[in-house]
Amino acid sequence: MVYKVTLIPGDGIGPEITEATRRVLEATGVDFKWDIHNAGADVIAEHGTPLPRHVLDSIRKNRVALKGPVTTPVGFGFRSVNVAMRKALDLYVCLRPCKSYTGAPSNYKDVDIVVVRENTEDLYAGIEFEKGSAGAARLIELLKETQDITAGKDAGFSIKLISERGSRRIVRYAFDYARLNKRKKVTAVHKANILKYSDGLFLAVAREVAKDYADIEFEDRIVDNMTMQLVRRPQQFDIIVAPNLYGDILSDLCAGLVGGLGVAPGGNIGDNAALFEPTHGSAPKYKGQNKVNPMAMMLSGMMMLRHIGEEEAAVKLEAAIATVIAAGRDVTYDLLPPAEQGRAVGTSQVADAIIKEMGG
Repeated sequence: MVYKVTLIPGDGIGPEITEATRRVLEATGVDFKWDIHNAGADVIAEHGTPLPRHVLDSIRKNRVALKGPVTTPVGFGFRSVNVAMRKALDLYVCLRPCKSYTGAPSNYKDVDIVVVRENTEDLYAGIEFEKGSAGAARLIELLKETQDITAGKDAGFSIKLISERGSRRIVRYAFDYARLNKRKKVTAVHKANILKYSDGLFLAVAREVAKDYADIEFEDRIVDNMTMQLVRRPQQFDIIVAPNLYGDILSDLCAGLVGGLGVAPGGNIGDNAALFEPTHGSAPKYKGQNKVNPMAMMLSGMMMLRHIGEEEAAVKLEAAIATVIAAGRDVTYDLLPPAEQGRAVGTSQVADAIIKEMGG
């Protein structure tokens, strides 16, 4: 069978790690027909937008996509391409596994956590009012009228949106994933002690959904306590389900527990499409240097293989990546101690080693 997959190289280091990932995926023996489109800063001059419509059309048609990182300006310019894609395609699940691999630099062993992050709501819904705008002025009046809160005219606003529907479907996905993958526990993360009408709603729905899964242990944690518990003893956690912002922060924390963003894959999944991409950004300062670790994107490709039902190929690829990490010879600088980084190999050489390990 030939799988038609939308391939989005991205910008910055994106094209390099995308090419390395394409090579190792093809080396698994699975047949792909790549439908290549691009998004990000590099296409604005040509298309007038970082996210041309044809990119979304391709994903809707193929239903599966593999994407390299794209650059998002901080504090100005266009909103995140990643967030825009997730909203446009209703990819409401952000699935981020964080797993220990022998040889990866970490103070912890035997960590195997899957963060299930809600992807479309919370502060990422993009409901914002700029300081001094007409919308901000109306909101200031509304706050005074309904809450007796006096907000200064120098304030900007971002509104947190949590819905019952959004909470229910992400929590149910977490429990279904746990059952399908023989996981034992789901931990819901929130700040319901303070945010009673948004996080409180998320927690109430989580508790309700948990009643339908008596075979799976359920607990909830306040987000600040959760960060402390993860650092102290991450092995106590299995699946974490959280609203958008907490899930984003916790998934980076969990990546740090297992060796960093270089081994942190991700998938964005909805009812009609799925897009797989590494957790890290585009690192434009390393563009074209054949230096960065492609394994996070390769592991995202492994997740894609599982999604399309190619389990044997997924196991083969993950095993090869794990063997290369454990050997410590053909790895990039981020997987080596500071004193040994001089022997690091480049992005393409990592792909060569993994392909060789698979028998290619």
